[in-house]
Amino acid sequence: MIKTLLSTLALSIMLISAASAQSLTVGVQNLPPWLDPGKDFGNNGSQIYYNTFDPLILKDYSQPGAVFKPGLATAWESLSPTEFQVTLREGVKFQNGDLMTADDVVFSFERILQDMTPEYAGIHRQFFDNFASVEKIDEETIKFTTKKPEPLFEILLNTSEASIVPKAYIAGLSGDTDAIEPSDFDAFMLKPVGTGPYAISSFQPGENLVWTRFDGYWGDKAALEEVTLRRIPELATRVTALANGEVDFITNVPPDQLATIAGNPALKVVGNVTPLFHIIFFNTRNPSMANPKLRQALSMGIDRNLLNEALWGNEAKVPNTHSYAQYGELNDTESQTFEYNPEKARELLAEAGYDGSTIRFDTDPVYYTNGLLAAQAIQEMWAEICVKAEINVTTKWTGPDADMQVRNWSNPMYFADPAGSFGTMWSPKGSGTEMAWTPNEAYPGLWDKFRYSTDIAVRKEAYGEIMAYVKEEMPFVVLYQPYESYGMRQSVTWAPQPGHIPYVLDFRAGSVTVE
Repeated sequence: MIKTLLSTLALSIMLISAASAQSLTVGVQNLPPWLDPGKDFGNNGSQIYYNTFDPLILKDYSQPGAVFKPGLATAWESLSPTEFQVTLREGVKFQNGDLMTADDVVFSFERILQDMTPEYAGIHRQFFDNFASVEKIDEETIKFTTKKPEPLFEILLNTSEASIVPKAYIAGLSGDTDAIEPSDFDAFMLKPVGTGPYAISSFQPGENLVWTRFDGYWGDKAALEEVTLRRIPELATRVTALANGEVDFITNVPPDQLATIAGNPALKVVGNVTPLFHIIFFNTRNPSMANPKLRQALSMGIDRNLLNEALWGNEAKVPNTHSYAQYGELNDTESQTFEYNPEKARELLAEAGYDGSTIRFDTDPVYYTNGLLAAQAIQEMWAEICVKAEINVTTKWTGPDADMQVRNWSNPMYFADPAGSFGTMWSPKGSGTEMAWTPNEAYPGLWDKFRYSTDIAVRKEAYGEIMAYVKEEMPFVVLYQPYESYGMRQSVTWAPQPGHIPYVLDFRAGSVTVE
């Protein structure tokens, strides 16, 4: 009897362990207020979309380069420099049970190209401005046509923003079920549906999200039965939740907390240099910041290597210019756009006629790892060149505010090409340009030379010219690529993969295990 009871108990423990190994709870610093990959390229949403949505073309995310593989398209080919054709995978299901059709694919792009909401219009400008049309040839074939030759077809069809969504489901969310209305997109942001391995079964905006395994997924079965994301904005609370076993995994761990976590035998840390720049940018349209010599002086007054040493333990990467190693042949290793030179900074301040007025520096208290600390350190560095700065801590996004002077921001690498980071932010239609910088009349032509040439040498030369112009104008300063770390229980095996855009929590098959 006792032997039978013990055997039953042992079996129960094994079953409980197996069940718990199928779930994961993650404490994240931030969660977005809504979800729609076609509207969003913020850091918070980037954590989430890869598990729930698929683009037409996937890639090997275990390596930083662009090695593509089939996604919702099984084949693709370039018909001409301005035409691209894809063959759709058959039998793909959305998480609501609907079959994916060619009409869904066309709609997923048309909502962006037709600017059906202001947010889609922004993605249109920053990612798909060159796309002229998306046509259904038959039930298995889609043809893309561009205005100019497009050297980035595959890359663009791999982006999160090119994820495929269900037309009929969205149309049925509100109002007329036979028509697409703005209210449908508002409803979709709270109940998103894709074709990926995890369905979003629960979403409380800005607070928590639950993924459950989608058994109808066309590819490899999801690694976990359930994953819960809990927003825990305070670092100390996240670390405590991990130590207490309330969560299995936490994000956005700064270097000064790594030893504390690693010192607990039940826990461990992983991390890497993230393909993202922390930057500060200037509102050049504010009269107080209009003089480029003032902006150059403020740039030269920042000791970025000291920031790396003090905030990141020298684990971050301080670049010479706005370029990533992931760009391959287009990586700019020659330009010296940003430098520390306090003596020259003082000379430029005098030439600019700086009168000692206080400069307001806006920062969110928790959005960027070490963001507030970096702002405070820069405030002290500017004091060394006799510039007075006042830190304005606010959770409000003040980028578009006319009275904003300086604030911190990030420039993620959305895809491995200068157009996928610098371009989304600082091209003639980039979000940073639209907010805070008015380039000269020659700039759009220089950008087009870089963006649409199919000759690598021409593109590289043009990008160098763009960086020379940025050095003259100094609308922003790249601080560093942060070293982002994650804490987790010893039973969790996971690490950020180098081929992903920043902050992706990849829990697909082969990317995570929980014992």
